[in-house]
Amino acid sequence: MAPTRWGIVAAGSISNDFVDCLNNLPQDEHQVVAVAGRNFDNAKKFAQLHRIRKVYSSYEEIAADPDVEVAYVGSLHPDHFPTMKMLLANGKHILCEKPLTMNRRDTEDICRMAKEKKLFLMEALWSRFMPTYKHMEELLQNGTIGEARYLHCTYGSPMDRQGRVLMKKLGGSVLLTLGNYSTNITLQVFGAERPVKISACGDLTSEGIDQAVAVAMEFSGGRLATFALSGIVNLPGAAEIFGTKGKITLHPPFIAPTCVDSPAGKFEIQLPQSSVPLNRPNTAGLRYEAEEVRRCLREGLLESPKMTHRDSLLIAEILDEILKQIGVNH
Repeated sequence: MAPTRWGIVAAGSISNDFVDCLNNLPQDEHQVVAVAGRNFDNAKKFAQLHRIRKVYSSYEEIAADPDVEVAYVGSLHPDHFPTMKMLLANGKHILCEKPLTMNRRDTEDICRMAKEKKLFLMEALWSRFMPTYKHMEELLQNGTIGEARYLHCTYGSPMDRQGRVLMKKLGGSVLLTLGNYSTNITLQVFGAERPVKISACGDLTSEGIDQAVAVAMEFSGGRLATFALSGIVNLPGAAEIFGTKGKITLHPPFIAPTCVDSPAGKFEIQLPQSSVPLNRPNTAGLRYEAEEVRRCLREGLLESPKMTHRDSLLIAEILDEILKQIGVNH
């Protein structure tokens, strides 16, 4: 089969890490054919660094490029929805960074559009495709810790006051930046069901953007999950799952761990070496979501069974409720 031909929408830090992963996968399976950035100088530098032949100064141009089979959307959160609408209108399959959109309503709309166009769409929640997460799921299915009853995870570090995470006009929100991961692991552990109850509190900036959040969720049968996120202080970054017969620990960063401890012993993986400096911890693991996209396209699937549209909708619904409770409006 011919290689999957990728077009990169936005030449930012996460796109850098993703493209490096693509370039370190077999060339007969993945090729980056174009990149688009609204800052053309930055896009040209990006293309030179990653040896990408075609460079565009607008997302419209890359959407119209017939060589692009699937678009990776690494732009700012508020850009996701309009950009994906344009890409779908031009017949592109899509892997879009999380959050898929800024709210559940738009997430529902974009999933419907993709199905109507018969195009593949997946939210890039890369945690789900890490070998360590697969191992975690196997431990839970095998009853290694008995019945999972409680989960706790944290993630946080001091963030730039003028950076995108804390600026309203850029779609800033610690929850929308990091909360997908906490919500995701909670749903993976407790079976992708809607929480019975959600209780949240947050610390907001003068602009009304959440810079720290604490959340408690109750699931059927009294199972509980808590998580804390911060853009102000360093938090441990681990996830712990407590069961009736033991505990599973995902070592920091739990969003992409390379080590998992359980009563079955220690499970470790070695991530591949990168060709260029990466911007975030363990993002060499982005390769696994790219491999999943190719697998789905080869099988003619419109969504991944490992990260379904329903999964994205439920995560968006939970994040909407948390933002509502803490008083954040985008």
